[in-house]
Amino acid sequence: MATLRLALAQFDFPVGAIAANAGRIRALAEDARTGGADLLVCPELALSGYPPEDLLLRPSFLAACQSEIDKLAAEADGPALLVGFPHSAGVVYNAAALLREGRIAQVAHKLVLPNYGVFDDKRWFEPGHAVTVTPINGLRVGLLICEDAWQPEPAAAAARAGAELLVVINASPYDIAKQASREAVLVARARETGCAIAYLNMVGGQDDVVYDGASLLVNGDGAIAARAPAFADGLLWADLDPGSRCWTAREWTAPIDSSTEAVLYAALVRGVRDYVAKNGFEGVLLGLSGGIDSALTLAIAVDALGADKVTAVMLPSRYTSELSKREARAQARNLGVEYFDLPITATVDAATAVLATACGELADLPAQNLQARSRGVLLMAMSNQTGKLLLTTGNKSEMAVGYATLYGDMCGGYAPLKDVYKTQVYRLARWRNRAEKPGSECTFGSRVRVDTVSSTKGHSDPSAFPIPIAVIERAPSAELRADQTDQDSLPPYEVLDGILRRCIEGAESQAEIIAAGFDPEAVQRVVRMLYASEFKRRQAAPGPRVSPCAFGRERRYPISNAWR
Repeated sequence: MATLRLALAQFDFPVGAIAANAGRIRALAEDARTGGADLLVCPELALSGYPPEDLLLRPSFLAACQSEIDKLAAEADGPALLVGFPHSAGVVYNAAALLREGRIAQVAHKLVLPNYGVFDDKRWFEPGHAVTVTPINGLRVGLLICEDAWQPEPAAAAARAGAELLVVINASPYDIAKQASREAVLVARARETGCAIAYLNMVGGQDDVVYDGASLLVNGDGAIAARAPAFADGLLWADLDPGSRCWTAREWTAPIDSSTEAVLYAALVRGVRDYVAKNGFEGVLLGLSGGIDSALTLAIAVDALGADKVTAVMLPSRYTSELSKREARAQARNLGVEYFDLPITATVDAATAVLATACGELADLPAQNLQARSRGVLLMAMSNQTGKLLLTTGNKSEMAVGYATLYGDMCGGYAPLKDVYKTQVYRLARWRNRAEKPGSECTFGSRVRVDTVSSTKGHSDPSAFPIPIAVIERAPSAELRADQTDQDSLPPYEVLDGILRRCIEGAESQAEIIAAGFDPEAVQRVVRMLYASEFKRRQAAPGPRVSPCAFGRERRYPISNAWR
């Protein structure tokens, strides 16, 4: 039996861009024909984009998807095409259409509907009833959709029906633990069934989720034959020997750096780039405070968009240190971004004077928050004036315990570090200073070029680093009153993050966290702050989900809540 050649389209298919997505599929089909592919595989819901959410409740949206799939089918006269789309047939299915010889030859329906974490498939779809196995060039191929591969039975049913190869199309969101679990699942399915597996995943940022691609080829004996780079767009070529059920990957470029920090950083870069582009912003701006969070956010923004699309604004108050002013200026200069210095002391004094007629002298906390809110007002005005998206720079540790000011430092339309703990912020900053040409890979074999500081290797001058060393090494501070540090209000970040991870990702009780060795008073205090801050998080900007349990659609707690 001849080798089966697949072309796997690891690309971004934006939500709602039905005609544009169909156009991309047509172009890819021509590339697949030129390359001698027997089958072009597109990701889960590639035609509609994923997740289309309540667009699926609109008949006109479903009709537009059906119209485009019919057109693609009528044009299918080369390699077979497997295209994910929402199939409306009285009820709506998450489906994959096999198009060949001018028609829709098969429609596979997703059997297992996930309803956990970021997934809400049961709101929109009905489950399929039977696995689809179809011959392609003499080889029997089982067609599975995402969650179908995470459960043993659909793959087992396909094998019982004679499948020799499982093609799995996916829109599987990234988190720092996902790739290891994916590989374990796919290896298990191959060993259970003896089938080779082609696992294709979507890539790209969509609101508060980001898809990493990182597609896989698994041989029939469970050995991983090839891994595609994460956050890279491209057409992946793969040849399967039907006799041995082993893959040969053609031109799958190995990742330049596959460390946890490298992939996480690429996720944040991709999230920013796609959110800005898909929502039509002119660029981004952010408040550059001289602290670690805004410094890392600035580096991410430059790597995502280029320095010419980024504006940094220092808004010093009477409490802002000379170190903060100096290092903010230095970073902006090194990264080549537009930079403004807008002191807020006069603004704060004017607001304080107005408030005095109603409130008298402000207490310490309202006075601190007024500074943050004065900055927010000015930054939002600049965003309105320039058409640039304001990035908010807070991290997950701060958002968890409410160490952030509503309508102040929480102002903004996108929060790149929203799901990144403070201890991870430090690791990412140090990694970025070591990295060469960091960021998201835009095509296989190439990376985004950073035109400012692309490498710190060999630099003896600390000012050459993209994130100033002094900013990384200083004690973190909001600088809203004299001699303030974060640890005046919070436990050390190593302790805080340890407690938060156990409580949020681990869903552990206070008793379990204390039993793990944490101080009881610190645990009780952190958990109290976590639950009491839910009202702030409900008003926070979206940001890329990069952990197994992010705030937002994945962790939905009541605001009015007596449970501790």
